[in-house]
Amino acid sequence: MIEQLLIVTTGGTIDKVYFDDKSDFQVGEPQIGRILEELGVGFRFSVIPIIRKDSLHITDEDRELIRATITAQPVRHVLLTHGTDTMVDTAKVLSTIADKTIVLTGALNPARFRGSDAEFNIGTAVGAVQSLPPGVYIAMNGRIWDPMKVRKNVSANRFEAAG
Repeated sequence: MIEQLLIVTTGGTIDKVYFDDKSDFQVGEPQIGRILEELGVGFRFSVIPIIRKDSLHITDEDRELIRATITAQPVRHVLLTHGTDTMVDTAKVLSTIADKTIVLTGALNPARFRGSDAEFNIGTAVGAVQSLPPGVYIAMNGRIWDPMKVRKNVSANRFEAAG
């Protein structure tokens, strides 16, 4: 059971908002805190929004900031929301962090959209972060993935075993 869940947000589709005036999607406020509050979760959590980017724009420097932010926190359980396109790359950078259970999740459709996979992925990630041993994992499409053995299939818009 977790005492305190740290949630770090980096943007990605899960937080995207459609702007009619611009006919464009942009990364908005983190949605995960609102979602967890609406679901009435039975644990304490805090949200640290560190960047708001589409994951295709996340740089090596951003990944080091994410790593440093997570490392500096005194909690053992971390959920990281991240865009799906480069989620695996960030997970590999985080794999050097010891003694923490870190689960990355995101959404293939914005959380504000009807039929989004965001709530399902968040629920899967919350269950995973509470039950898995220390390490780094990806929670997408109803599965828990080892970041060294998964890839995003862009044409099928889902995660699958790599190789």
